[in-house]
Amino acid sequence: MAWPGKVTLTDTALYFEAVGLLGPKDAMRFDLTRYGLRVEKAKVGPLGSDLFDSAVSVSSGLESETWLLEFVDLGGELRRDVWQAFISEVIASHKFIREYGPRESDPSIFHVYSAHKGKERAVISAINSIARLQALQFMRKLLDDPIKLVPFSYLQNAPYGDVVCQTLAVSYWGGPLVTKFTETVEPSVEGAKHTDQIYESSNHRFDIDGSVYLQKWMRSPSWASSASIVFWKNSSTKDGVILSKTLVVGGLTLVERAAATCKEKSQAVEKTQATIDAAVVKGIPSNIDLFKELLLPLSITVKNFEKLKRWEEPPLTVSFLVFAYTIIFRNMLSYVFPMLLMVLAAGMLTVKGLKEQGRLGRSFGRVTIRDQPPSNTIQKIIAVKDAMRDVENYLQNLNITLLKIRTIFLSGQPQVCSHYYCKTLLTE
Repeated sequence: MAWPGKVTLTDTALYFEAVGLLGPKDAMRFDLTRYGLRVEKAKVGPLGSDLFDSAVSVSSGLESETWLLEFVDLGGELRRDVWQAFISEVIASHKFIREYGPRESDPSIFHVYSAHKGKERAVISAINSIARLQALQFMRKLLDDPIKLVPFSYLQNAPYGDVVCQTLAVSYWGGPLVTKFTETVEPSVEGAKHTDQIYESSNHRFDIDGSVYLQKWMRSPSWASSASIVFWKNSSTKDGVILSKTLVVGGLTLVERAAATCKEKSQAVEKTQATIDAAVVKGIPSNIDLFKELLLPLSITVKNFEKLKRWEEPPLTVSFLVFAYTIIFRNMLSYVFPMLLMVLAAGMLTVKGLKEQGRLGRSFGRVTIRDQPPSNTIQKIIAVKDAMRDVENYLQNLNITLLKIRTIFLSGQPQVCSHYYCKTLLTE
């Protein structure tokens, strides 16, 4: 049952405090640190209908642990998308910590200086990104997709995102080795190598300032990818003056290098997708598909009238006949057209109000071509042939309809006219 209330988001959980008739009720808590959580856009409506596209679904895989939150925005349609980005960022940050950070019970986090603060750094980074997104929301300067402004959520599906996450992990948990630990690692014989040289010959990861990220922390499968191997193989190249692992004069840090590559690959993917989208409305087959989609509401209306005509659903046909005969015998035909205009105007105002509230979703009103255009030349030729056949069928049906109308008006076929007049007399 839908009920208004107050939603509170923290770095570990989501709270909902329902508004009661006698005061606020106890807040319900949804843990966002668990594994396997999903955040998706959802539609809600009265009596369980999918009418308003303004909700967010937070689920943990179990039907009993699914929250459906509707965010009504009277000033725009991005409030739901922003809250989805907020919740996704908290979930993605904890997923990042589980995948790239050491376990909390791992004693090796005390062998690297300030590695025990890595989790705190990751959480603070997520909080800062949420704060930036919230500030942009208040300023009304948001992008089309707010998820691009929260790094952990965006990097989950971005090209080269795994490598960027790896550099962030090295930045958060990496650091100099603690002295006591280095003494136990160094060999006691004379002429032993320096500790840094020992670790450089191992499979640990190093930042540009020499900070160490231990190999035992690399539990994610992404560390074994080819892109990761190539990146870390070339990570020893140092440009500029290194002041710290987050500040390089005249050069780039590891995070900035990976982010630049990720940006280039993302732009290439967006250009490719834009080219595909632009090609959708080019050519005869695609334009015919677009024409079919634009005529889809009219086609559905015609099919419904055909069902009424064929008595496929007798209750609906009887109701339609009763309604039509009532209008005819009550001499209400003169009111039909004004009423249609009033209903159309009311519907337009309702849709406008729902769009301003953000309850119809940002994709409402877009034309989606279900029959995608062909990819190769042979398929294009076949598609053109099919399209021309469809055009021929449309023209044939149109010509038949026009000829029937012409024959009736010109009385070219007496039996047709008599049949038409008999139908008219029977209806009267």
